[in-house]
Amino acid sequence: MLNIISYNVNGIRSAISKGFWEWLAQESPDIICLQETKAQPHDVPLLELEALGYRHAFHSAEKKGYSGVATFSKTAPENVVFGCGIEKYDREGRILRSDFGDWSLLNCYFPSGTMGDHRQDFKMVFLDDFFSWIQELKKEHPRLIVVGDYNIAHTEIDIHDPKGNKKSSGFLPEERAWMTKWFGSGFTDSFRHKHPDLVEYSWWSFRAGARGNNKGWRIDYQSVSDNLKDKITDVRHLMQVAHSDHCPVKLTIDL
Repeated sequence: MLNIISYNVNGIRSAISKGFWEWLAQESPDIICLQETKAQPHDVPLLELEALGYRHAFHSAEKKGYSGVATFSKTAPENVVFGCGIEKYDREGRILRSDFGDWSLLNCYFPSGTMGDHRQDFKMVFLDDFFSWIQELKKEHPRLIVVGDYNIAHTEIDIHDPKGNKKSSGFLPEERAWMTKWFGSGFTDSFRHKHPDLVEYSWWSFRAGARGNNKGWRIDYQSVSDNLKDKITDVRHLMQVAHSDHCPVKLTIDL
């Protein structure tokens, strides 16, 4: 049984200052995929991480203090691929692939469109490019797990106020349609596969006491290729863990 956690830490140095190492030592997942690390590897006390038994790979953005993903695993991957080969995304540190035996793990941080129309346009082009890229990758690596912050709430059950947010980036009709296409293209939403009607969120605004009132969005996903869906044991949101405005999402899978 394998425990894979996906967690947008909204700055790994900030998370460390709030007890991230202590929590990681206690939770002790086999693999943890972080998004929005906002750091270069030399900014992180890696000896502490290695003392917990983890190998590490970082794909950081060129711009300091921005974006970035990192994967920590107790077993060394056989191969690590940094980025997707598309420069405008790779310079933002958005995709990190780790190959383990006959399956591959993609740690992804999808763009946000909340900073204005130009970033929303960038996000929509990313979604199309990512979709095409994955379809090609799947031919070579058919057993895929694609985790991370997708920055989209898929259905009305995945957001606390669907009517009030129908024009908000992250819940736009075209974004939700992309998610429907994604989950119709050979991938399974592992959380919904196990919990079709359960309301759990993975992100809460820092504003207006949103987390305390559980006014959240489910925008962090653990997609598995359909050939792995029967191996999912459980998926849960660790909503009590609060180093970030997101919470960790924990996938247990029998590989």
